[in-house]
Amino acid sequence: MSMVLGNLAGKFLVAMPGMGDPRFEHSLIYVCDYSDDGAMGLIVNKPVEGPDFGQLCDHLLVSRTREINVDVVYGGPVHEKRGFVLHSADYQPDEAGRVLGQDLAMSTTLSVIEDLARGEGPVKAMVAMGCAGWSAGQLEKEISQNAWMIVDADADLIFSHDFDDKWKTALVRAGIDARLLEPALGSA
Repeated sequence: MSMVLGNLAGKFLVAMPGMGDPRFEHSLIYVCDYSDDGAMGLIVNKPVEGPDFGQLCDHLLVSRTREINVDVVYGGPVHEKRGFVLHSADYQPDEAGRVLGQDLAMSTTLSVIEDLARGEGPVKAMVAMGCAGWSAGQLEKEISQNAWMIVDADADLIFSHDFDDKWKTALVRAGIDARLLEPALGSA
Protein backbone atom coordinates (compact mmCIF):
# COMPACT_ATOMS: atom_id res chain seq x y z
CA MET A 1 0.00 0.00 0.00
CA SER A 2 1.37 3.38 -0.93
CA MET A 3 2.71 5.22 2.08
CA VAL A 4 1.99 8.54 0.37
CA LEU A 5 -1.65 7.80 -0.44
CA GLY A 6 -2.55 5.71 2.60
CA ASN A 7 -5.50 3.34 2.36
CA LEU A 8 -7.95 4.42 -0.33
CA ALA A 9 -10.61 1.85 0.60
CA GLY A 10 -13.75 3.70 1.59
CA LYS A 11 -12.82 6.84 -0.40
CA PHE A 12 -14.22 8.32 -3.58
CA LEU A 13 -12.19 8.69 -6.74
CA VAL A 14 -13.45 11.65 -8.76
CA ALA A 15 -12.50 11.55 -12.44
CA MET A 16 -10.72 14.69 -13.55
CA PRO A 17 -11.55 16.26 -16.93
CA GLY A 18 -9.25 15.19 -19.70
CA MET A 19 -8.35 11.84 -18.16
CA GLY A 20 -8.50 10.29 -21.63
CA ASP A 21 -10.74 7.29 -20.94
CA PRO A 22 -14.37 7.93 -21.98
CA ARG A 23 -15.59 4.98 -19.84
CA PHE A 24 -14.63 6.98 -16.75
CA GLU A 25 -15.51 10.53 -17.85
CA HIS A 26 -17.23 12.35 -14.96
CA SER A 27 -17.18 9.14 -12.89
CA LEU A 28 -17.53 8.98 -9.15
CA ILE A 29 -16.05 5.70 -7.92
CA TYR A 30 -16.39 4.23 -4.46
CA VAL A 31 -13.18 2.29 -3.66
CA CYS A 32 -14.18 -1.06 -2.14
CA ASP A 33 -10.75 -2.65 -1.90
CA TYR A 34 -7.21 -1.29 -1.94
CA SER A 35 -3.96 -3.16 -1.29
CA ASP A 36 -0.46 -3.71 -2.64
CA ASP A 37 -2.04 -6.05 -5.19
CA GLY A 38 -4.28 -3.36 -6.70
CA ALA A 39 -7.67 -1.78 -6.22
CA MET A 40 -11.34 -2.41 -6.96
CA GLY A 41 -14.18 0.09 -6.99
CA LEU A 42 -17.71 0.74 -8.24
CA ILE A 43 -18.86 3.67 -10.35
CA VAL A 44 -21.90 5.00 -8.45
CA ASN A 45 -23.12 7.78 -10.72
CA LYS A 46 -23.87 6.16 -14.11
CA PRO A 47 -27.30 4.52 -14.29
CA VAL A 48 -27.65 1.85 -16.97
CA GLU A 49 -30.10 2.29 -19.84
CA GLY A 50 -31.49 -1.13 -18.95
CA PRO A 51 -32.28 -3.42 -17.28
CA ASP A 52 -33.98 -1.84 -14.31
CA PHE A 53 -34.23 -3.75 -11.03
CA GLY A 54 -37.54 -5.40 -11.96
CA GLN A 55 -36.16 -6.60 -15.30
CA LEU A 56 -33.03 -7.83 -13.55
CA CYS A 57 -35.18 -9.86 -11.15
CA ASP A 58 -37.17 -11.29 -14.07
CA HIS A 59 -33.93 -12.24 -15.86
CA LEU A 60 -32.64 -13.96 -12.70
CA LEU A 61 -36.04 -15.68 -12.17
CA VAL A 62 -36.48 -13.90 -8.83
CA SER A 63 -40.10 -13.27 -7.96
CA ARG A 64 -40.88 -9.89 -6.45
CA THR A 65 -43.40 -9.72 -3.66
CA ARG A 66 -42.89 -6.01 -3.29
CA GLU A 67 -42.08 -3.15 -5.67
CA ILE A 68 -38.83 -1.59 -4.58
CA ASN A 69 -36.74 1.13 -6.19
CA VAL A 70 -33.17 -0.15 -6.47
CA ASP A 71 -30.90 1.72 -8.84
CA VAL A 72 -28.88 -0.29 -11.36
CA VAL A 73 -25.64 1.41 -12.40
CA TYR A 74 -22.69 0.78 -14.68
CA GLY A 75 -20.08 -0.22 -12.09
CA GLY A 76 -17.15 -0.34 -14.49
CA PRO A 77 -15.61 -2.17 -17.43
CA VAL A 78 -14.43 -5.27 -15.53
CA HIS A 79 -16.84 -8.23 -15.12
CA GLU A 80 -19.67 -6.25 -16.79
CA LYS A 81 -22.08 -9.20 -16.62
CA ARG A 82 -21.54 -9.63 -12.87
CA GLY A 83 -23.61 -7.77 -10.30
CA PHE A 84 -22.18 -6.17 -7.17
CA VAL A 85 -24.74 -4.97 -4.63
CA LEU A 86 -23.49 -1.99 -2.63
CA HIS A 87 -25.78 -1.58 0.34
CA SER A 88 -26.27 -0.15 3.79
CA ALA A 89 -24.65 -2.07 6.64
CA ASP A 90 -28.01 -2.77 8.32
CA TYR A 91 -28.09 -5.90 6.14
CA GLN A 92 -25.53 -8.58 6.97
CA PRO A 93 -23.61 -9.54 3.83
CA ASP A 94 -23.49 -13.19 2.86
CA GLU A 95 -20.39 -15.36 2.83
CA ALA A 96 -19.25 -13.84 -0.49
CA GLY A 97 -19.79 -10.27 0.71
CA ARG A 98 -18.09 -8.02 3.19
CA VAL A 99 -18.56 -4.99 5.37
CA LEU A 100 -16.84 -1.97 3.81
CA GLY A 101 -17.08 0.39 6.77
CA GLN A 102 -19.56 1.35 9.42
CA ASP A 103 -22.16 2.51 6.85
CA LEU A 104 -21.65 0.20 3.86
CA ALA A 105 -21.34 -3.42 2.81
CA MET A 106 -21.16 -5.28 -0.48
CA SER A 107 -22.79 -8.55 -1.45
CA THR A 108 -22.26 -10.50 -4.65
CA THR A 109 -24.67 -13.44 -4.46
CA LEU A 110 -28.25 -13.89 -5.58
CA SER A 111 -29.54 -14.01 -1.99
CA VAL A 112 -29.35 -10.22 -1.55
CA ILE A 113 -31.37 -9.70 -4.77
CA GLU A 114 -33.94 -12.21 -3.50
CA ASP A 115 -34.13 -10.45 -0.13
CA LEU A 116 -34.52 -7.05 -1.81
CA ALA A 117 -37.30 -8.44 -4.03
CA ARG A 118 -39.15 -9.64 -0.89
CA GLY A 119 -38.65 -6.34 0.92
CA GLU A 120 -36.33 -8.02 3.44
CA GLY A 121 -33.04 -6.66 2.16
CA PRO A 122 -31.01 -3.63 3.15
CA VAL A 123 -32.67 -0.25 3.65
CA LYS A 124 -30.46 1.28 0.92
CA ALA A 125 -28.96 -0.57 -2.03
CA MET A 126 -27.74 -0.23 -5.59
CA VAL A 127 -26.76 -2.90 -8.09
CA ALA A 128 -23.56 -2.19 -10.01
CA MET A 129 -23.09 -4.11 -13.22
CA GLY A 130 -19.35 -4.61 -13.47
CA CYS A 131 -16.60 -2.92 -11.51
CA ALA A 132 -13.44 -0.88 -11.97
CA GLY A 133 -10.15 -2.57 -11.28
CA TRP A 134 -6.49 -1.59 -11.17
CA SER A 135 -3.41 -3.78 -11.02
CA ALA A 136 -0.61 -3.16 -8.52
CA GLY A 137 0.67 0.42 -8.87
CA GLN A 138 -1.72 1.33 -11.72
CA LEU A 139 -4.09 3.50 -9.65
CA GLU A 140 -1.21 5.29 -7.92
CA LYS A 141 0.24 6.12 -11.35
CA GLU A 142 -3.12 7.47 -12.58
CA ILE A 143 -3.48 9.59 -9.43
CA SER A 144 0.05 10.99 -9.90
CA GLN A 145 -0.97 11.93 -13.46
CA ASN A 146 -3.95 13.87 -12.06
CA ALA A 147 -6.53 11.52 -13.59
CA TRP A 148 -8.30 11.14 -10.20
CA MET A 149 -8.94 13.25 -7.15
CA ILE A 150 -9.36 11.49 -3.81
CA VAL A 151 -12.36 12.67 -1.78
CA ASP A 152 -13.99 11.39 1.41
CA ALA A 153 -16.88 9.07 0.59
CA ASP A 154 -20.42 9.63 1.79
CA ALA A 155 -23.13 6.94 1.85
CA ASP A 156 -25.89 9.53 1.32
CA LEU A 157 -24.22 10.63 -1.91
CA ILE A 158 -23.73 7.03 -3.04
CA PHE A 159 -27.45 6.27 -2.67
CA SER A 160 -28.71 9.63 -3.97
CA HIS A 161 -30.93 9.28 -7.03
CA ASP A 162 -29.61 12.57 -8.46
CA PHE A 163 -27.07 10.94 -10.77
CA ASP A 164 -26.43 14.08 -12.82
CA ASP A 165 -25.05 15.95 -9.80
CA LYS A 166 -23.12 13.27 -7.87
CA TRP A 167 -19.78 14.08 -9.55
CA LYS A 168 -20.14 17.84 -8.97
CA THR A 169 -21.43 17.35 -5.42
CA ALA A 170 -18.38 15.24 -4.49
CA LEU A 171 -16.13 18.03 -5.76
CA VAL A 172 -18.10 20.73 -3.92
CA ARG A 173 -17.83 18.74 -0.68
CA ALA A 174 -14.06 18.72 -1.24
CA GLY A 175 -14.12 22.51 -1.67
CA ILE A 176 -13.69 22.47 -5.46
CA ASP A 177 -15.86 24.37 -7.94
CA ALA A 178 -16.44 21.89 -10.79
CA ARG A 179 -16.79 24.76 -13.28
CA LEU A 180 -13.12 25.61 -12.74
CA LEU A 181 -12.13 22.10 -13.87
CA GLU A 182 -14.11 22.05 -17.10
CA PRO A 183 -12.39 23.22 -20.29
CA ALA A 184 -13.53 26.62 -21.46
CA LEU A 185 -16.38 26.47 -23.95
CA GLY A 186 -16.14 28.48 -27.13
CA SER A 187 -13.59 31.18 -27.81
CA ALA A 188 -13.45 34.93 -27.52
